[in-house]
Amino acid sequence: MQSPVVGKEVSEAVFGQDYNEGIIHQLVVTYMANARAGTRAQKTRSEVSGGGVKPWKQKGTGRARAGTIRSPIWRTGGVTFAAKPQDHSKKLNKKMYAVGMRSILSELVRQDRLVIVDDFSIEQPKTKLLSAKLAEKGLTSALIVLAAEDSALELASRNLHKIEVCTAFDIDPVSLLAYEKVCVTSDAIALIEERLK
Repeated sequence: MQSPVVGKEVSEAVFGQDYNEGIIHQLVVTYMANARAGTRAQKTRSEVSGGGVKPWKQKGTGRARAGTIRSPIWRTGGVTFAAKPQDHSKKLNKKMYAVGMRSILSELVRQDRLVIVDDFSIEQPKTKLLSAKLAEKGLTSALIVLAAEDSALELASRNLHKIEVCTAFDIDPVSLLAYEKVCVTSDAIALIEERLK
């Protein structure tokens, strides 16, 4: 199968699959859930320090009765339904992951959003050089996928908020869907095909 973007041969088994919205949805939800730290924490009335003594006597003061200064209705009191650390991780089996990734890549081909290049490198880690290369290829919002890490390219892309650089082993469903174009080197295509076939 040929990629309609540059006419290069790509594997039908990876880039020619049907669009499966259900699995893509599960894949994205799982990825985003697993990215959550789940470390938020607040204190309930029993966990806030202090509050052991009744602030004033029960009757005779004219004030509302109070048993502790750490009541949730008091300033500096505890939180009524305090958030606790939580594990948000979800599981997705390997076959479903592969089907979802193949489905996303195939849809990128159908939408002419997959650009395959022989090489994507710059001589020095300078944003100006990368900007010129992107302008030459007509890319304004792109995920650049390489076969191996390129520190010069990664450093140069840090200042461009609509450009992300990653390797073929680090691609994720959210990044593939987030950018207008996905620019992949020929070597990276071979690695992706090997991994997802």
